[in-house]
Amino acid sequence: MEVADAGGVSSAARRLGVSKSIVSRQLARLEADLGVQLLARTTRGAALTEAGVMFRDHASRACAEIDTARELILPDGELCGRLRIAVPLTFGATHLAPVLAEMARRHPKLHIHTAYSDRFVDLIAEGFDCAIRFGYLPDSNLIARHVGPIYGRLVASPDYIKAHGAPEKPEDLAAHEALMRGTEAWQFTDGDKIVTVRPQGRFKADNATALLAAALAGLGIAWLPDGVTDEHIASGALVLLMPRYPPPQAGMYVIRPPSQHPARKVRVLTEMLIACFEKTP
Repeated sequence: MEVADAGGVSSAARRLGVSKSIVSRQLARLEADLGVQLLARTTRGAALTEAGVMFRDHASRACAEIDTARELILPDGELCGRLRIAVPLTFGATHLAPVLAEMARRHPKLHIHTAYSDRFVDLIAEGFDCAIRFGYLPDSNLIARHVGPIYGRLVASPDYIKAHGAPEKPEDLAAHEALMRGTEAWQFTDGDKIVTVRPQGRFKADNATALLAAALAGLGIAWLPDGVTDEHIASGALVLLMPRYPPPQAGMYVIRPPSQHPARKVRVLTEMLIACFEKTP
């Protein structure tokens, strides 16, 4: 599984802290025992074969069951095994990494592997125990637990406003350049109503830091979390737009694959995040 997750023998060896030759011999022995090729080697790296994907999926479930069995016989409160988490790049290293480090300190038998990216990973296909996601969640078959609020606002630079004017109401956004993650809709509150608009724009990025840079450069209007924009609004580099129509509160969520009972390590992480962020957005 490490070879599959790391994308090759060399990367897996670095993750495991062993030599490349040891990993290669173990992989060759496993392929010989099974009588099939699990990994297709190319000049650009390695990728799982169809048989490799099937074996990885079954092995992941078996390892999860082993971790659960170990937890049941360990002293209460102690965690072991591996916890693989997908975390947003924006805020992940600054706000979430300290929580994960504290979890590792409290549970010295637990191996925490964190992938920092604003890409929406496929938890099941890529073998993650859970993910932490911000914003408004689309419908899915995954199970989500709200762990804290996220507040955002609409902003633009003074140069953009000077050149294009400032929207006063949601429908005005149709005449403006939006800085977006993709084709998402933006929502605003109008009293008790939620107003949804689908803005258009030529600059897109999957990272709030990149969208912030575009807004500071005067490329358009961005919807960004408060923590990203606070200092720039205070300095005057960005201007708050449409204060009469604030976006509805978004959230921070722990997402996990569907199962009747979540692994205790995922429950512990969720409880730590709630304790840290539920009352301190």
